[in-house]
Amino acid sequence: MASQASVPLSDQPLLSIQDLKIRIQMDNGVMNAVDGVDFEIKKGKTLGLVGESGCGKSLTSRAIIRINPKECEASGKIIYNSDSGNLDLLSLDPRGKKIRSIRGQKISMIFQEPMTAFSPMYTIGNQIMESILIHRTKDKKEAKKIALEMLSKVGISDEEKRFNQYPHEFSGGMRQRAMISMALSCNPELLIADEPTTALDVTIQAQVMELMKGLQKEFGMAILLVTHDLGIIAEMCDEVAVMYLGKIVEQSTVGEIFKNPKHPYTKGLLKSMPRLGADRNTRLDSIDGTVPMATNMPPMCGFYDRCKDRIEGVCNKQVVPKTRISDNHLVRCFLYKDESEEG
Repeated sequence: MASQASVPLSDQPLLSIQDLKIRIQMDNGVMNAVDGVDFEIKKGKTLGLVGESGCGKSLTSRAIIRINPKECEASGKIIYNSDSGNLDLLSLDPRGKKIRSIRGQKISMIFQEPMTAFSPMYTIGNQIMESILIHRTKDKKEAKKIALEMLSKVGISDEEKRFNQYPHEFSGGMRQRAMISMALSCNPELLIADEPTTALDVTIQAQVMELMKGLQKEFGMAILLVTHDLGIIAEMCDEVAVMYLGKIVEQSTVGEIFKNPKHPYTKGLLKSMPRLGADRNTRLDSIDGTVPMATNMPPMCGFYDRCKDRIEGVCNKQVVPKTRISDNHLVRCFLYKDESEEG
């Protein structure tokens, strides 16, 4: 494979995360909240980052735009393929002008709970306009026009009235739509959606997903979709990275992950999903045990205590390396050998 430096900028991934580690100093030791994460997001494509709550998904996504709390010590590289060349976002000052010019303009984020993301002190329109005035135009009339167009585009009717309302006057679904309109108001190249449908009912979830797919096609943006819902992953994503205890344990295309899962954790997640046509009296499978704390972890597989296929004396004694079992399928498990070794 050619080195990244020799690949034309147009052929490079929009974003490349390399060996990202996030450590948090706790009273009882160091928590490795994110431990050596690698993945790429291609231009115009959707990558799903899936896993249980607490596995490091949100910390990973927030590290891209440098908004994690001060106690989070990050290392590694987050390479953004900008117009002026490759830029390591992790090397930028989180409060500096450079990252501020990227955050909200080139890379936007939809937060998990819009009620906490919006300020209750200002109107929805005022908050959408703020981003537009910073990144697109200094003309308030033009900024308001853009904001109204975006509210209309995300399906909010009577946008003139809604523009002057406060967040508490919106329903959950409308707040999420308003959050999307704010995130897309500057035509970003990458949209990070952190659990965008968690607080919504199933009907509104479907509407929000369809809205995001339509806007992606219109604007040609890439999406990093952070979720624990495999149904949404199947509907929205081109590629999937399965995360467990701060590590990517399996990564491939959506079709490959759903048809040919390899990691025991991925298999457990898929078996726990309800399926059409299944016997209504059949109980769904569950993964035994709980996620261990990522504090002072010994060199071993983090899934060892919950895994039915564990190898005693191997999985609990060594750090698990990444194994490439095909051109587009990576897994972190001792049950498989690298394709080059098999060849």
